[in-house]
Amino acid sequence: MKESFWVRLENRVQGWLSRWPILYSFIGGIGMVLFWRGVWHTTDFLSSFFLAWRSGTPTTDLSQILDGPISFVVGSAMLIVSGVFVSGLLGNEIIISGLRGERRLTEKTEVEVRTETGAIAEIRSEVRKISRRLAELDEKIAGKKQ
Repeated sequence: MKESFWVRLENRVQGWLSRWPILYSFIGGIGMVLFWRGVWHTTDFLSSFFLAWRSGTPTTDLSQILDGPISFVVGSAMLIVSGVFVSGLLGNEIIISGLRGERRLTEKTEVEVRTETGAIAEIRSEVRKISRRLAELDEKIAGKKQ
């Protein structure tokens, strides 16, 4: 299946920005601030407009009508093209747990949390055993080469 123009653009931008992590952080941060500024200003404009309309006193400055939406669109574009949009707004853990079909920690029972904690402890123990065994094998191999 052929990738769309937008997917190719996002992949290219992410590939280029990944070589410049500080620039990547600035673009993601500025995009996030512009996105939320746009949401905030648009909401403020709409609430003041409708409150003024309802009271019959049109005191809303209509020159500011595009301020919020432009910030929102520019911020959204920066986040989408840089690949930060979904992970920045939702977070990686939420996305990963959603893909796995897991429930949130607040939805789990105490027994489920304790079971998971025990399973993690067992896995850690096994990994430590494997690490020790590998270190022993490395020592034996190094001893035979000498």
